[in-house]
Amino acid sequence: MTFKYNNVFINDTYTIVGPLENEGPLRNYFNKFYNDYYFKCNNFDEAESSILKECILKLDKPDLIISGDLQNQIASSSFAVKDIEVPYLGVFSACATIVESMIIGSNMIEKNQIKSCICSTSSHNNTAEKQFRFPIEYGGFKPKTTTYTVTGAASAFISRKKSNIKIESATIGKIVDKNIKNPYQMGAVMAPAFIDTLNTHLKDLNRKSDYYDLILSGDLGIYGKEIVNDILKLKNYDDTACMIYDINKQNVYSGGSGPACAPLVLFSYIFNLMKNKKLKKVLLIATGSLHNPASVNEKRSIPSIAHAISLEYYDIN
Repeated sequence: MTFKYNNVFINDTYTIVGPLENEGPLRNYFNKFYNDYYFKCNNFDEAESSILKECILKLDKPDLIISGDLQNQIASSSFAVKDIEVPYLGVFSACATIVESMIIGSNMIEKNQIKSCICSTSSHNNTAEKQFRFPIEYGGFKPKTTTYTVTGAASAFISRKKSNIKIESATIGKIVDKNIKNPYQMGAVMAPAFIDTLNTHLKDLNRKSDYYDLILSGDLGIYGKEIVNDILKLKNYDDTACMIYDINKQNVYSGGSGPACAPLVLFSYIFNLMKNKKLKKVLLIATGSLHNPASVNEKRSIPSIAHAISLEYYDIN
């Protein structure tokens, strides 16, 4: 399912990261960083909500806030928005959440149902670890195929007001399940969904992959990226999970993950390249693993999803 847009633009963004992300190769592109994981809060759950709220409040007040995260019942987003007094939609597509929210907001703006919205998401390594694996204090060992949940929050203000970043089209993905049951191999779980959504997007719009200067996957990590490269052999492809960290120097296993991974790279580094006309057409396909702790413990297979958003440089002069 693919949509085309004529009058939807990203007017502003804000990004906040934790200490490890600020040590990575994109450190100069984020708006703000914190040196510890508590962000001046009492616990990690409050910390994640606090940086998400801070990201939202740094932007103009919108008609609608659309947000989601990894915490049970998207608690980070709900606690972040509860005192802002703006209509709110909570959404969930795991690590593909930001693109889901942007598609919903873009459709409503294109149809003149709202004038503006903020699309947000967050993740925190320590909240994700205690929910999906073990608390970090446990000190459990993980295989090298594991991805490392990014700590950070990201928000984008979207409206009909023209800017240099236009949302050109978007594709809602289908759930793909290849009967993989290993929660430490998210790249293999989500790569098939990325491939399916990419093929759907290109087919629906009658395009070839070289239409884009850059095609980004959300957070497949080095092993998921290898799967995509082996199958598609794209020359204009990269993965945000492999960009946000220096995998060879930082102890992040196979790269980043989490809902904040893709938008932190997109809203900072990639947008800088687009605004400087070094990239003019970018396709982000954010990928999400739709399991929960209970389903993994029950040895059920892990379904995945991927949603695509096409962004183009727009000359407002």
